[in-house]
Amino acid sequence: MLSCPSCGAEVPGGFAFCGRCGAPVAAGPRAEERRVVTVLFCDLAGFTARSDRADPEDVRAILRPYHARLRHEIERFGGMVDKFIGDGVMGVFGVPSAHEDDPERVVRCALAVLEAVEELQLPARIGVNTGEVVVAADRHYTEGVVGDVVNTAARLEGVAPVGGVLVGEATWRATRALFEYEPLIPVVVKGKADPVPVWRAASARGRLGVTVDRAPATPFLGRDGELRRLQEHYQRALAERSVQLVTVSGEPGVGKSRLVREFRAFVDARPELVNWRQGHCLPYGEGISFWALGEVLKAQAGVLEFDDPASVAAKLADTVAGTVEAPAERQWLETRLAPLLGLAGDPQARTGTPEQAESFTAWRRFLEAVAARRSLVVVVEDLHWADDALLSFLRHLAEEAAGVPLLVVATARPELFDRDPGWGRRPAGRSVTIALEPLSDADTAGLIAALLGRAVARDQAHATLLGRIGGNPLYAEQVCRMLDDRGLLEGDGGTLRLVAADTVLPDSLQALIAARLDTLAPELRALLQDAAVVGTVFWPGALLAVGGRDPERTRADLDELAQRAFIRAARGSSVAGEAEYAFWHNLTREVAYGQLPRAARIAGHRAVAAWIERVAGTGSPTTASCWPTTI
Repeated sequence: MLSCPSCGAEVPGGFAFCGRCGAPVAAGPRAEERRVVTVLFCDLAGFTARSDRADPEDVRAILRPYHARLRHEIERFGGMVDKFIGDGVMGVFGVPSAHEDDPERVVRCALAVLEAVEELQLPARIGVNTGEVVVAADRHYTEGVVGDVVNTAARLEGVAPVGGVLVGEATWRATRALFEYEPLIPVVVKGKADPVPVWRAASARGRLGVTVDRAPATPFLGRDGELRRLQEHYQRALAERSVQLVTVSGEPGVGKSRLVREFRAFVDARPELVNWRQGHCLPYGEGISFWALGEVLKAQAGVLEFDDPASVAAKLADTVAGTVEAPAERQWLETRLAPLLGLAGDPQARTGTPEQAESFTAWRRFLEAVAARRSLVVVVEDLHWADDALLSFLRHLAEEAAGVPLLVVATARPELFDRDPGWGRRPAGRSVTIALEPLSDADTAGLIAALLGRAVARDQAHATLLGRIGGNPLYAEQVCRMLDDRGLLEGDGGTLRLVAADTVLPDSLQALIAARLDTLAPELRALLQDAAVVGTVFWPGALLAVGGRDPERTRADLDELAQRAFIRAARGSSVAGEAEYAFWHNLTREVAYGQLPRAARIAGHRAVAAWIERVAGTGSPTTASCWPTTI
C-alpha cells in the first residue's frame, strides 16, 4: 500500500491518484492479484515415525532425491514449488501464469509423482484443490499464495489414502472427462463446517495430446465463407500440384477446430483419395519441439502408442520403402525420420545447425513423396504453442516443396503473430491466413437455441446473455451449460426463459480467459484491469485517472490491445474530446476485474468517480451505467 501525501489514505500499488481526495500519489507496481489456481500438497506417509531418532544426515539423504523428483515433476507440468516443509511439498499451478488446463496438469503431475516416489520406495499421498487465492507480486516469502483453497488442499492430503490422489470438487468438475475417478464418502476436515466432497484419481483416460473426436452437438453457423476459402485452397493445391499453407487464426473458442472438422467432412465426401494427417502442438512437456510432425509420421506409418522400438523401426522401414522408389535414398530418410518417432534421440538438440537443415530437407522430401502418391492434407493444431524450430520447418516446407498436391492447415491463436509478425505472409501465393471473427448476434442466438434444445425468449436477460458471450461459440457452450446446471432456465410454452444471465463464470471458461490475459505483458494486463474498473465501455482519460500513466504510452498500449482483439475502438464517443473503447467480450472484462483485490477495486472506482466529476464539471456528457456493480 502507498499513502496519500494529502489525506493519508491508503492507496493500493498501481494507482497514481488517491481515491478519497484525488491527490496524485507516486505510482508503483500492483502488489497483489486475485487468481484461480490449483494447489498440490504431497507428503510421505509415516515419515515422522520413520525419522524418529534417525541421524539428521540419514533423513537428509532420504529427502534430497524425493525433493528433487517432486520439483522436476511439478516444473515439468508447468507448475512451481511454493515450499518444502520437511517431507511436505506444496506446488502451485496458475502462478505466475495461468494455463487453461491447470487442473488437468496438476492431476497428471500428481499421478506422475506417485510413480516417481514409488521408484524411490517411499509411500506418498497427495491432495489437490482448485480455487481463488490472492497472490503477492513479491513471492520471496512463504505467504505469497493465500486462500482457503490452500488450506483445503492441505487437509485433503492429510486424509488421502497412502499411494492415492484425492481431489476437491472444483478440480473434479474441471477434469472429470479426462480421468477415471472413484467417488468417496465426503470427508470431515478441520476448519470446515460441512463434509467436503472428494474423489480419488485412478488413472488418465488418454495420454497428453490425444483428444477424443466428438460429434458436434450444434449446427455449423456463420462460417460458410471461411469454409469456402479452405475448400478453394485445397482445390488449388490439387489442380496446380502445389503446396498451400493456410493458417486459421482466432481467439480461444471461436471455432477453429470446428471449421477444420467441417473441412474434413468436405474432403471425405470428395471422389479423390486423400491422405489426411493431423498433429497437435503441446503446451508443455519434454522433447516436444516436433511432436506434431511426429504424430503425422506415426499416423502415416501406422505406429501405435505401445509399440516397442523394434516394431516402430520395422514400420518406419516399411513405410519408407513403400513411399520412396530409390533404394539409396531410403536409408538416409529412415535415419532422419527416426528421431521424430523417438528412435534416435531428440531432433531439438540440433536446432539451427547444418545437421538440422539436412533433417528439414529429409522430412520435406518424405512428405513430398507421400503427396506424390496420393494428395496430402497435413493439419497442425495449436500452432501458437509450437517452438521456433517447428515454425521454421513449416516455413521451409511451404517455400521449398513443389510439384505435389499438399495442403498444410494450421490453427493458431493471435499470440502466434505476436511472436512472428510475418507468419502467414510468405511465400506469396502459397500462404494465407483466415481470421475467424466473432459470430453475429443472430448466429449466436441460433447457437444458444441449439445448445438448450429450445428457442429462448428475446428479453433483457437474453440480450445480456448475448453480450456476455460476445459471439464466441465456446463461451456460449460453457455459459449455457452453467445456466442449465444451476437451474436458471424455465419453460414458457415452447420457449425457454432465462431466470438470470448475469451469473458467475464457469470454472473452465474463467481459466481459458485468464490464460489468455497472462499472455499480455504486465503493463498491458494492468491497463486492461483498470479498464475493467471503468466498465465494458471506457475512455483513456479514465484510465489515466486510475493508473497515472503517460498519455502517449497509454494510446500505444490501447492500440496493441485492439490489435490483439481484447478491446475495440468505437466510431464515436459519449464523452467529448475522449476516444471511446469497449471490451470485445464482456466475459473478458469480468475476468480482468475479478483479478483485482477488493481494495484495488474500491480505489479504482473512487479515482474514476473523481475523474467523472471533473469531466462533468466542464459540461461534457458521460456514460457510467456500464460499471461493474460488485466491489
